[in-house]
Amino acid sequence: MLLTVVEKDKPPSVTVRVNKITLSVRPGSDRDERQDILERWYREQIRSEVPKLIEQWETLLGVKVDRFFVQRMKTRWGSCNPATASIRLNTNLAKKPIQCLEYIVVHEMMHLLEPTRNARFVALMDRFMPQWQERRQLLNLLPVRHEDREY
Repeated sequence: MLLTVVEKDKPPSVTVRVNKITLSVRPGSDRDERQDILERWYREQIRSEVPKLIEQWETLLGVKVDRFFVQRMKTRWGSCNPATASIRLNTNLAKKPIQCLEYIVVHEMMHLLEPTRNARFVALMDRFMPQWQERRQLLNLLPVRHEDREY
């Protein structure tokens, strides 16, 4: 997706149109401010989608997620704490197709059934989401970050 930055004397906003994101910022905003605006927007996108996915998959998997968190993560797409039934999701998932987000949500929820990535975990993934490997490939093929760009 192409990112365009527009300076306007209005509150910051992010809009999406076919393959184009427009970041509207106040004149004089610096790179860090622009990055913060985008990060908040990405976080909001995930927070709006994940509850629907969790609800759908809780029923299918027979598990309960008590809490989920969205945060910027450097090395992981997500994590799960089975003891607290909570999952943590990478903000950068908002930059990916929805099927990639769904794959990570299911992957982390699967850890509520099987905490380790053993043969049982793989068998459960194969059973409940047969296309999980294709989704993982898609997730890892697409670029994650755009921090090297100037805003």
